[in-house]
Amino acid sequence: MAAKRQRGERAGITRAQVLDKALELVDRVGLGGLTMRALGAELGVEAMTLYHYVPNKDALIDGLVERVFTAATPAAAGDDWREHLRAYAHELRMLLLEHPGVLPVIVRPAATPATLDAVETGLQVLTGAGFRLGTALDAINTLTLFVISHTAAEVAIGETAPPTLDAERHPLLLAAATTNAGGDDFTRFAFAVEALLTGFDEAR
Repeated sequence: MAAKRQRGERAGITRAQVLDKALELVDRVGLGGLTMRALGAELGVEAMTLYHYVPNKDALIDGLVERVFTAATPAAAGDDWREHLRAYAHELRMLLLEHPGVLPVIVRPAATPATLDAVETGLQVLTGAGFRLGTALDAINTLTLFVISHTAAEVAIGETAPPTLDAERHPLLLAAATTNAGGDDFTRFAFAVEALLTGFDEAR
């Protein structure tokens, strides 16, 4: 006699598929529209089936955070620490720009084993390069919060009309606006990441 399968196994879906579909749903309708019923409908299963993978909505949101951070974290723990953090910062920014709906909850503390694994990988890279453990954790948290804040500002500001500038009162601002000096989000972001990495190097 075949072993009795659980609801989730009968549905033929995985936890990763549940989380990815939840991320797609948040992209379309926002966090307010993320319910077990709506997610179940997206996956073609009963809402109760989802509890096989996530015990409640808080765990589902922790899963969304997990998907973003694990995707942003380079897998290899033996990489050069600068390149590791640089790649992490740029990938995290791109993922948050692609999934801005998770920005309100992305600062939640790491809660799932996979999210904690991502943090552990970063700590291994930094401590392996000579960082003290506390400094390594400060560096990862500082860089992460900067990426989240910068991306949130990019999303919130969007495309806006430039202010009217008086040539005599604000000549430098007018010159910057005319030439777009300091006006590119990516260039500003990359500049700040490099400045942070330089500071981390001096602090380790």
